[in-house]
Amino acid sequence: MNAPDSPSLLRTPLFDCHKALHGKLVPFGGWEMPVQYSGLVEEHAAVRTKAGLFDVSHMGEIRVRGPKAFEVVQKITCNDVAALVDGRIQYSAFLTEKGTFVDDLLTYRVAEDDYLLVVNASNTPKDVAWAKSFAVDGVTIEDESPAWSQIAIQGPLAQEILQPFVPADLGKVAYYWFTWADVLGARCIVSRTGYTGEDGFEVYGPAEAAPKIWNALLEAGGPKGLLPAGLGARDTLRLEAKLALYGNDIDDTVTPWEADLGWIVKMKKGDFVGREALAKQKEAGLTKKLAGFYVEGRGIARHGYPLKVDGSGEPGVVTSGTQTPTVGKALGLAYVPLAATAVGTRLLVDVRGKDVPAVVVPTPFYKRPAA
Repeated sequence: MNAPDSPSLLRTPLFDCHKALHGKLVPFGGWEMPVQYSGLVEEHAAVRTKAGLFDVSHMGEIRVRGPKAFEVVQKITCNDVAALVDGRIQYSAFLTEKGTFVDDLLTYRVAEDDYLLVVNASNTPKDVAWAKSFAVDGVTIEDESPAWSQIAIQGPLAQEILQPFVPADLGKVAYYWFTWADVLGARCIVSRTGYTGEDGFEVYGPAEAAPKIWNALLEAGGPKGLLPAGLGARDTLRLEAKLALYGNDIDDTVTPWEADLGWIVKMKKGDFVGREALAKQKEAGLTKKLAGFYVEGRGIARHGYPLKVDGSGEPGVVTSGTQTPTVGKALGLAYVPLAATAVGTRLLVDVRGKDVPAVVVPTPFYKRPAA
């Protein structure tokens, strides 16, 4: 990764590409990243209808290898790593002993004794230290983040645009699977994953190969409507699809049960960090849970805004909220009392001192059309 002029912010290998495209650069999780290029709404629409290209090289990559790699990854993640085979990926989490989130992550099984864990950028140093605290003889845990770049191409035309650069048949790479491929002379992982609610791929390659791959995809995809897209569109896209954002919707104060992510917790797999606390909470019952809502009055609900259940006055808090381009409504996610998660429950969101009406609705807010 390139060192910035300011020692407080890191830059990805694509920083010069963002400057050349006149991307609007902002601090994000310790990095200097593009929030938008042509505009959030335009970039969001391109991903939903054609394709968008994202620099996600700021994400962290932790490599766990050795004869006991499986045992360690099974211990420190809540999903069942035994369900993976080579080339398979799963969404999972690191949990504290209290059952709350250290981070959410993707687990890539490279081989029986080799796993790549992809974690959030701002959490990488913390996650690396946390994972290493579980190291045992027969396993190595290394921070490989500086060696990797990550480019996401997302949208209905993603496969068509990426395919000419990948020898493998992308049509045979199923959702949450990956393949190794030579992409413009660089050995890369090409995975059918993303954070937008659309079909798409993420290309993990050597840091030094990133500009060549980025520019080639832009050149090939531009005539088909592909646009470079920034963090702004990434956020509105993921929120419409109800994909959790660490620091907003999940953190070390909430559990997967509360975050409506119970499906990534496999209690029957055996012991893992946080299991005992999760078992106790499940037996005792939840008091709050994450729910989606539409704002019916004037205003936008933002992260941290307090709310209350209309009628009872029971409190809650907004975790994510915005006006989203595809759905065309002001919407959001919030932790509310368990009884208030029922669809149709009326809420009052405190928007700058004014109670704005909202209603709990089914999630995700957006699902891509069936192919």
